[in-house]
Amino acid sequence: MANQIEYKIKSFSKDTKTLKLSVSNSNTMHSIHKLATKQLHEKRQGNANSKTRSEVRGGGKKPWKQKGTGRARAGSTRSPLWRGGGVIFGPKTKEYSKKVNKKEKHLALCNLLYNRKDFTISFNSSVFTLQQPKTKFFLKKLQDLNVDLTTKILIIVTKKNLHIQRVTKNIQNIELICVNQLNIIAIIKAKQILIENDAIDIINHLSNE
Repeated sequence: MANQIEYKIKSFSKDTKTLKLSVSNSNTMHSIHKLATKQLHEKRQGNANSKTRSEVRGGGKKPWKQKGTGRARAGSTRSPLWRGGGVIFGPKTKEYSKKVNKKEKHLALCNLLYNRKDFTISFNSSVFTLQQPKTKFFLKKLQDLNVDLTTKILIIVTKKNLHIQRVTKNIQNIELICVNQLNIIAIIKAKQILIENDAIDIINHLSNE
């Protein structure tokens, strides 16, 4: 059973935002693990393929007669014993994707966000307004806000700003993500989460549905 929890998020400015999440006490880690496994599995292409003896080209003619040559009998060059022949029990194309219910996915994300509440800071969209799209200006902004740049930082925004997108690409520890693309692996990896105020409103709206 999910409970609606509201809590205030630390902010860079004076105005604090409240985040509403549907949090469950039971089976939480199982749901998080299931969703993380699903996401990692979906990255796999699963297109490895080898040909069996029936799929290999050629081999219609018997290489030599059955008896009298002194050699072992052979019926086809497509035999797995031959170079260029078929493969026994080789890899085949496989679908690795898993199904996770929509409610379970939402619950897992909410639980994980709630667990990271002490490391989550909200910000106004005007905070990261840059004079020029340069990495040094962006890093200066983060340093002024006392953000630890040695740890993995996840920045959640409503929509990607082209300037911010360019400057964050050059910084190894920073991942920029839209709120509608929020995923379990990104939250697990992050040691600090910076979330835009408008993105909080979207999450609150989804939790109320």
